[in-house]
Amino acid sequence: MRAKLADLVRILSVPDENPQLTLAQFQAFSKQVPILYFILATNMLSLAWTHQGTAPFALVTVVPGVLVLLFFLRSIIWLKGRQREYTPQQAIKQLRATNLLSFPIAVVCTLWALSVLPYGDAYQKAHVVFFMGITVIGCIFSLMHLRSAALIVTGTVTVPFFIAMCLTGEPTFIATGANVILVTIPMIMILLTHYQNFRQLMESRQTLLQQQNAMREQNLAMQSLSDENLRLANLDTLTLLANRRSFFQMLERAFARAEEQSGALAVGVIDLDGFKPVNDMYGHAAGDKVLVEIGKRLSQLAERDLTIYRLGGDEFALLLEGDASEARANTIGQAICDLIAQRINIGSGLVQVTASVGFALYPDVGQTGQEVYERADYALYTAKRRHRAGTVIFSADQANELSRQAVVEDAMITADLENELYLVYQPISRATDLKCIGYETLARWNSPRIGPVSPAEFIPVAEHNGRITLMTRLLLERALSVASKWPKDVYLSFNLSAHDLSSPDNCLKIVAIVLKSGFDPARINFEVTETAILHDFDQASNSIQMLRELGAGIALDDFGTGFSSLNHVHKLPLTKIKIDGSFVRDIHQRKTSFKIVKSVLALSADMGLDAIAEGVETLEELQVLQTLGVGSVQGYYISKPVSADETIAAFAPPRANTA
Repeated sequence: MRAKLADLVRILSVPDENPQLTLAQFQAFSKQVPILYFILATNMLSLAWTHQGTAPFALVTVVPGVLVLLFFLRSIIWLKGRQREYTPQQAIKQLRATNLLSFPIAVVCTLWALSVLPYGDAYQKAHVVFFMGITVIGCIFSLMHLRSAALIVTGTVTVPFFIAMCLTGEPTFIATGANVILVTIPMIMILLTHYQNFRQLMESRQTLLQQQNAMREQNLAMQSLSDENLRLANLDTLTLLANRRSFFQMLERAFARAEEQSGALAVGVIDLDGFKPVNDMYGHAAGDKVLVEIGKRLSQLAERDLTIYRLGGDEFALLLEGDASEARANTIGQAICDLIAQRINIGSGLVQVTASVGFALYPDVGQTGQEVYERADYALYTAKRRHRAGTVIFSADQANELSRQAVVEDAMITADLENELYLVYQPISRATDLKCIGYETLARWNSPRIGPVSPAEFIPVAEHNGRITLMTRLLLERALSVASKWPKDVYLSFNLSAHDLSSPDNCLKIVAIVLKSGFDPARINFEVTETAILHDFDQASNSIQMLRELGAGIALDDFGTGFSSLNHVHKLPLTKIKIDGSFVRDIHQRKTSFKIVKSVLALSADMGLDAIAEGVETLEELQVLQTLGVGSVQGYYISKPVSADETIAAFAPPRANTA
């Protein structure tokens, strides 16, 4: 008996055996508390409003007014506290105070709701029942990072609620009370599982951090002993390739020789695709093994006129003199991609990474060695932008792109984005009857200086100069305003960038815009790309989870074009998959595309995800997709993007013919 009592006390208390875990728990919990008070305040005001004139004035005005004021003040305290740096001891103190406060707040709210129950008609009583049920559910989710408080509130509310429902003698209320109890039990089980997973995750992170610190200290010690030798040797200590310093020294010498002898020079920049997930999943030690193996493979290509370097991280470079033709550069690039794509044994298993390669050829481009390198780096950027491994050689088209990019960036610096940006809307239709069920917003920019600018041009620039988050918020507000005029069965699909997911603050501002608009979050579908997710997978995952808790759907855009799509589908709380238009194009003629789309649809069905096929441009493509059973489609065959007014007019009732 004592052991069970001790276990109960332990469960209902704030643990303090791991201060760092408690601090992480507090940081996560502090983000949920204002939402909790918002739920309590809005539910209480709603219930008080419906009982005005029915229940006593003090009961429906004074009491809720005092409580809502208290909730507001507590929310302000928590919001201000998020700007502070807390020690583990301060975090434990705050959590314990909240734990103690949760019981009287739960008691007061429960007693108040039960006091209101006898007043009013059946509808008003039903509202009280709804208030109790939805409040306890909201509290469970909001308190998921403070297990003890969640259990206290749940027990304090649900038990009296069930007893009160039974005492009414009304079968509907009794069933409702039982229903709340039965729903609460699995929710508590989910909460306990979530808490355990959170605890294990934080403990794993602490272990990993300790390992990283140990490795960092070891590297610093080694560096202090051999820094002078490394500087003289110009070697990368991990891969034993020539390092960045050596590369730029040799680049200038090779360029000077090519310029003096009217010869040729090729500069290649290599970047690994899929290296960061290996680091994140298996640790930096495994990542180092991958880099060592890649270094060995690249060394096999070295010749008298071809030298290999490691620039840092997962980036390598090469210098090709003599026969530095485009044909030879392509041959070398293909050989590099083939070598790197072979699986690598890291001890605990096999992993695979791929490579993107960018080349620039002198004398075709560049006035200095540095300029040739920068052009090669831009060619690499172009290769990675295509989301598939391969080789790109800097060309006149890319030179124009680079020049155009500078023009666009200069125009954006002085742009009045609020007046120059606008949205168009591309319908998303049900595949079976092509009925419009939603619209995807597409950003457009009409600059008074340089004219209309393609999203493919200005969005990368906006991401580079940090204005993308401003654009997102501005356009989201407009999109919600337009979407509020659509029928309630039509949803809004809105694209988010990597920067929108890169921090809790950015995501919270998106949540605030949605809440302020009054638009039903369940009618919003946020689209994210694999590129945005890979920018910082952990933070992106947290941001996506926050949006899902808001009630919005999440679609993985351009599915199939990235190297780890299945991994993301498995780990993220997605609701939809958008099949990239490259697989839809000529699907009636391309057997490979047909099989890929069929497999994606089967995967979607198994995981309970909706599938949207984009880029439908012909009747034949649509018919094949209908045969495969795709749920939704969009593309120029169904409709080109339309204006906001056209979306509203599409749902307007037809005018009567008065002729």
